[in-house]
This record gives sequence, C-alpha cells and structure tokens, in this order.
Amino acid sequence: MKFIVSSTALSSHLQAISRVINSKNALPILDCFLFRLEDGTLSVTVSDGETTMDTTIEVNESDADGSFAVTAKTLLDALKELPEQPLTFQVNTDTFEILIQYTNGKYSLMGQNADEYPRTVALADNAVRVDIAASVMLGGINRTLFATADDELRPVMNGIYFDITTEDITMVASDGHKLVRCKTLAAKGNERAAFILPKKPANLLKNLLPREAQNVVIEFDERNAVFTLEHYRMVCRLIEGRYPNYNSVIPQNNPHKITVDRAQLLGALRRVSIFSNQASSLIKLRVQENLVVISAQDIDFSTSAEESQVCQYAGSPMSIGFKSTFLIDILNNISASEVVVELADPSRAGVIIPVEQAENEDLLMLLMPMMLND
Repeated sequence: MKFIVSSTALSSHLQAISRVINSKNALPILDCFLFRLEDGTLSVTVSDGETTMDTTIEVNESDADGSFAVTAKTLLDALKELPEQPLTFQVNTDTFEILIQYTNGKYSLMGQNADEYPRTVALADNAVRVDIAASVMLGGINRTLFATADDELRPVMNGIYFDITTEDITMVASDGHKLVRCKTLAAKGNERAAFILPKKPANLLKNLLPREAQNVVIEFDERNAVFTLEHYRMVCRLIEGRYPNYNSVIPQNNPHKITVDRAQLLGALRRVSIFSNQASSLIKLRVQENLVVISAQDIDFSTSAEESQVCQYAGSPMSIGFKSTFLIDILNNISASEVVVELADPSRAGVIIPVEQAENEDLLMLLMPMMLND
C-alpha cells in the first residue's frame, strides 16, 4: 500500500485531532493514529474510548486501499520537524512496516494492526439532528465553558447543557456558584430536545471551530452525539442525567441596576482582590448614587484596599459581597464595553448582562453572593 500526501496538511490535521489522546490509556492501541485509505481519500482516527475524532486529508497519489495504526507521538514529532514537501508512505500490510520517504531522507517505523482499534458507536434511529453556524456555536462554547463544574457528585454540572427548541438554542453552564446562559436566535431545532456536552469534547470543538466557515451538523441520541464539520467528525459520549431548571435560579425584577464600564471594573477588581483574604477571595461592592466602591481586606495580615469607580446608579445605597475570582472570570468572558449589574438584595444572586448584546444573542451571567462580616 502506497500513497503520497503533503507534509504540512498531514501534520496540521494530526495536531488538531491528537488532543483527543489521553496521556494514559487502558488500551495501548489508543496511543495510535488509525490510518484508513479508501478510494483515494485518507482518513485518520483517534479515540480515548469515550470521544472519537476523525479527519479526512486529500492524497496526491495512491495505489491501493488499506488501513494501519501508528504510534501518535512518534509520527507527530517526526512531522513537526519537516518543511512543506510531499511525503511518500509505503506500508507493508502483512508486517505493518512503514517507510516514509521525503526529499532528502526517510523514516522507518513499525505500525500495528488496524483491526485492534475500537469501532465507533452508531447513533439510534431516533437521533435528533440540528444545524448551527460554526461561529454561533463557537461563541456559545467560549462564553459558557469557563462556568462548568468539576463535581464528581453531580456529573450533569460538568458539561455544557444544550437546550434546543423550535425557536432558539440555549447553551448553559453552571458550577453552583456562577451560571452562564447564552441564548441564540440564529439557530433552532425541529423539535424540543436537549443534551449535555462534556468538557473535553467542548474544548476540542473550541479549538476546531475557528477554522470552520460552514455549518456544524449535530446529531445525537440519549447516549452519544456526532458533530460533523467540513474536515473533521467527532463522536462523543454525552453526560447522562437531568440538568437542573436553570431559569428558576435567575432572580427576576431586580430593582438595583448598576451600569459600569467593564474594563475599568475589571481592572479595579484585579487590583483590589490582591488584598483580599486568600482563602475566601471576598470583595465588597458598595453602591451609592453614580458610584461603586470596591473594597477588600485580610484581617490576618492587616491589609486592605479600596477603589471607587464611576457608574450609573440611582437607587438606594447597598453593599454585596462576591468571590473576586468568579467575578473576574465573568467579566473576562463578556466582550461588551459596558455591563449592567442587576441586584435585588445582598443575599440573592447578582445578574450581569452586557449592555450591547451580539446579534441574535441573549447573554446573561449570574453570580451567587458571599456573606459580608459587617
């Protein structure tokens, strides 16, 4: 079996899918790329047992169909050092000896039998299909991924919840302290459906989607989902379970609304939080007419800081405490120049909304308060 392929095309595709491979695998074959040549098209597959990704690469020339597996790290490191040029692969399908020839040299390595590689699962006949623009999906993942949890007791919180209706698609993530709800009107389903995408596949998509110009096709059943992109296809195990009713925890009709410059507030939080208690990271926001005072103190080390920022606020004075690291995370994941912080009272969650929403998007972030000592 022989084929010729571009070194940079092969290397970039392999780099993109190699993130699936775990550092330690239960099956040794999962340390490998699975190469399959069929009708002049080369497909390469990787898997960690729960997530499988494959990519297709055009070959310049081929003489026969076939398949083999090869250790991923060795091949990746070897290709990384090569400039753009054609690579000629010659594979003995009986002994799995692989000879890779390039302009002024060659690599020789041993492959493995492709039959040992696990088969990709098939979706059930009642699988739901949704089309969504790559840019819309990337925006939703970028805004929600940071808020996912690492909770062994509540695995449903460890991923992004896709709530699909016939009017819109809402992506939600929460770790119990902060919550992000990103609703897009630019995509919708043909029926009411939902699934929870684990963190690792979400991160893999986050790396692939910036290069995509086409729509992403999502097909899923109760256990698995398939994401089809232009040159990549990912199959992943979904998180099973019932996601909490996220709308019920969002406070409505908040009387205290503070409009503030996001970058200025973020800078003040970063400076003041240095002086907060390291264990709690508690910062206090004290709002009064057109002014927000950000303060923190660490009684153990006798340090404190306070900074004032101009804002738009016409309500009665109030104070509320937040964990500074969480509030900084939220502001970092909003792109608008100004945000509205909606508050009801010091014991209820604060709602943070960008003043200027992206087109066809409704973004809302929520942060639970911390108790103030005074």
